[in-house]
Amino acid sequence: MAESVKALPKKYQEMMDVHKWDLRTLEGVSRFKEIKAKSLPSIAMDGTVVYSAIIPGQEVLAEEVARRFRKKIMNFKVKESEDEN
Repeated sequence: MAESVKALPKKYQEMMDVHKWDLRTLEGVSRFKEIKAKSLPSIAMDGTVVYSAIIPGQEVLAEEVARRFRKKIMNFKVKESEDEN
């Protein structure tokens, strides 16, 4: 799963921060429980499991990253506009 994320084109890589947790560590197990993952491999975005036990195709993964990035940008612009008023 981590390889799928690493294989995304650079423009998508720049839209996200990637963190990989090792389930052989307390931190990894804690994070796995925190996001309520049920199986491996899993990909969580914004604290929510988006893909579990499947490896999405590059196009599907890229579109999900881009969709979430656009949503964050729009939310930021709305918040910025509200702060100006």
